[in-house]
Amino acid sequence: MSEFDASVSAGEIFEQQQERLNLRWVAGAQGAGRRIESSHSKSRRPSLAGYLNIIYPNKVQILGSEELQWLDALDSRQRWETIQKIFQFEPAAIIVSKNQSVPEDLIEVAEETQTALWVSPQRGHEILNQLQYRLARALAPRISLHGVFMEIHSIGVLITGESGSGKSELALELISRGHRLVADDMPEFTQIAPDVLDGTCPEMLQDLIEVRGLGIMNIRQMFGDTSVKKNKYLRLIVHLTKPTTEVPIAGIERLIGDNATRRILELDVPMITLPVMPGRNLAVLTESAARLHALRMKGINPAIAFVARHTQLLQSGDQ
Repeated sequence: MSEFDASVSAGEIFEQQQERLNLRWVAGAQGAGRRIESSHSKSRRPSLAGYLNIIYPNKVQILGSEELQWLDALDSRQRWETIQKIFQFEPAAIIVSKNQSVPEDLIEVAEETQTALWVSPQRGHEILNQLQYRLARALAPRISLHGVFMEIHSIGVLITGESGSGKSELALELISRGHRLVADDMPEFTQIAPDVLDGTCPEMLQDLIEVRGLGIMNIRQMFGDTSVKKNKYLRLIVHLTKPTTEVPIAGIERLIGDNATRRILELDVPMITLPVMPGRNLAVLTESAARLHALRMKGINPAIAFVARHTQLLQSGDQ
């Protein structure tokens, strides 16, 4: 398991949003490497992108009609001091909306400070909405986990376990039964919302799975496009264990199963542990675990219903 901080450079933002926002680079080309670190989103009060803010400067400053008019209303000394203050905080980029004419003093200071200065025909709120969504996703907390991430009955399921426990073999059988692979070995999870972990596959491992004895296989080529999925929200962990000795199962655990949670980033994810033993059909058990989780999410718990039924039967017998 490895957790890492994400970052994005001004050049990467431009490449990703150039077509969507019709961006045009006006000045500060040397600032393409200036980066926004994910730590900014944790420690700084303002948003990552927003309209011109002198008190709490955003990392991407948007200049609309009102902001440029406000600058034009300042006297020459105040205007120069304000522009200097804008660039003093080292924004990753400054965007002028609606294809407005960019003032020469802005271009001059952008070149001097090597700050990216872009122009877009889009309205300010359109630029803001797009950048806030993309930057928040790009800089969200992210972690890599060891396991196989799959979509089973429309539920994102991460299969974990020790090396040699049969994770990839189980995944291969599930794929042959019509379920879909997201990532093998090291899926990446991004916390895009307080209760949502979005799982994806590193580009290097896209569509691939490694099974001992068979080597690396391309699942898309073998089973078709419908056998793989680009991303999925993580909702359940199925952990495979190889018991060393036969341990008797306690009564309550036999009723409710081996259920727990695993902390991933800032979210507790439900986890079901399945012992790997000869004669057990792990594919059927994993499918059933996904179906059972779906029922529990709807408020249906067969174990609790059974206990209530049993209690009612005992009470009726006492009467």
